[in-house]
Amino acid sequence: MSIHVNLSFIHVKIFVGIFQQVGRLERLNDWVLVKFQTWMKVELLFQKQVTLVMINLNAAIEKAKHSSFYRTILNWSLDRMIPFNKPHKFRILEIDDHRIKVLLPYRRKNLNHIKGLHACALATVSEFSTGFLLLSKLDSKKYRIIMQRLEMDYHYQGKMDAAAEFSITDDWLEQKVYSPMKSQEAVTIPCEVNITDTKGNHLTTGKVYWQIKDWQRVKTKV
Repeated sequence: MSIHVNLSFIHVKIFVGIFQQVGRLERLNDWVLVKFQTWMKVELLFQKQVTLVMINLNAAIEKAKHSSFYRTILNWSLDRMIPFNKPHKFRILEIDDHRIKVLLPYRRKNLNHIKGLHACALATVSEFSTGFLLLSKLDSKKYRIIMQRLEMDYHYQGKMDAAAEFSITDDWLEQKVYSPMKSQEAVTIPCEVNITDTKGNHLTTGKVYWQIKDWQRVKTKV
């Protein structure tokens, strides 16, 4: 009889423990559901903002100049607009009317066989930073911008995060683009961009030659 009572008591404790665990699981499920719903709302908000950026890039750039939130949105959008660059995880750190600074992260997909920043990754971020700043200054509906040539000088091995910096002035644009385009079908402009690592080591100097042409004179349409 005592054995039966002891077993019953043990069974009761087991069932109580099970019900407690079930209660905890239900609360956990409720917490996970709330977090998932919150994440979905945030994701939908980001997707909406990304869509707006893709529709009106210039407006998004203006907001990104003064807001880290909109720079994040802009970077997300650029990953979708330029799929080739997505694995590199380039990130615009700073952008204003005449200057851009773009992060090249030290990560496996950006490394070469000796675990330094790959020459092609350094070249690609040079191309991206110069081209993007030009796009932000020129009317992309009026002008087609396409790279004609790229020259790179490599000075130092990249063993950490690095950043490409490129700047222009309104006078430079007037001399190199607007004034020549009044009498020429197209112009090619050299853009010098420098990359340094987080310690200030000068990794590369790039010269990216961009051809700028009025869309009305372009034979190969998008």
